[in-house]
Amino acid sequence: MIFLLMLFVFMLAIAVGNELISKVPPTLHTPLMSGANAISGITIVGALMCAQFAIDDPTTSRILGVIAIALATINVVGGFMVTDRMLAMFSSKKKKKEGK
Repeated sequence: MIFLLMLFVFMLAIAVGNELISKVPPTLHTPLMSGANAISGITIVGALMCAQFAIDDPTTSRILGVIAIALATINVVGGFMVTDRMLAMFSSKKKKKEGK
């Protein structure tokens, strides 16, 4: 029963997320995605807790926790890289020449 409830919430989240993202104009996709990736640093905290508090099967939980930490870190770093690249597009050409 709980599995069906969790599956329903997951499917509902997919539908609502898809509907919300489809309404965003193309000019806002990059700033929204870079911000969302940066905010997903909270996922790293959850992954750390998963790796630390292994109850039933410590080995499997720790392995999944480490994988979650690695993937969340890649997501956060990618978000910051996208943000940096986006901000570089808006900097003036004069500042680019001075920096080189």
